[in-house]
Amino acid sequence: MSEQRYPMAPLIRFTLVSLYLALVFPLPWLAPSNMQPWLIGALPVGFLLVWALVSEEVSLNEAGLQVGYPRWCSWLLRRGWSLNWDQVTGLTPVATSQGGRVFYVRTEDGSAYLLPQRVQAFEGFLAQFSQKTGLDTRSIGRISPPWTYQLLAGLCLAMLVFEAMVGWALLSGRWELPAASLG
Repeated sequence: MSEQRYPMAPLIRFTLVSLYLALVFPLPWLAPSNMQPWLIGALPVGFLLVWALVSEEVSLNEAGLQVGYPRWCSWLLRRGWSLNWDQVTGLTPVATSQGGRVFYVRTEDGSAYLLPQRVQAFEGFLAQFSQKTGLDTRSIGRISPPWTYQLLAGLCLAMLVFEAMVGWALLSGRWELPAASLG
């Protein structure tokens, strides 16, 4: 088996990036004028950090699996792990507070590593993992169903459209923000 890479699922990546943009993009224009340059400068830095965080990927090969980040951001996000296939001894399900289940990969030395459940081609990833480890992965599903990310993505897009409309109205002079009362 040649190395196979499984990046974060595009729907999840898009949703998280659009959530960042929807929540943070209007802040510089709502802030006091002395803070605006700092916040405008922080926008691209924050965007790069979010983009780095959603760039996590899983690599599988004959020797084992590795979870980490691409070279362009791995120096910043050193979190990650790798295991040889013969080190994997089991899977432990753990219930989440939202009603889902995550799984930890157990090793012979008693360590546990979070099994990635937000990867693209998740079923293919699980099939490869099961084939190499001999573990039954049929009960493993995504952390949350796709409709939750679809709903959140739709809400983020609606927020971005609304923010763009308000921005256009303010810039074109069709609307003015009410003066804040200092009382």
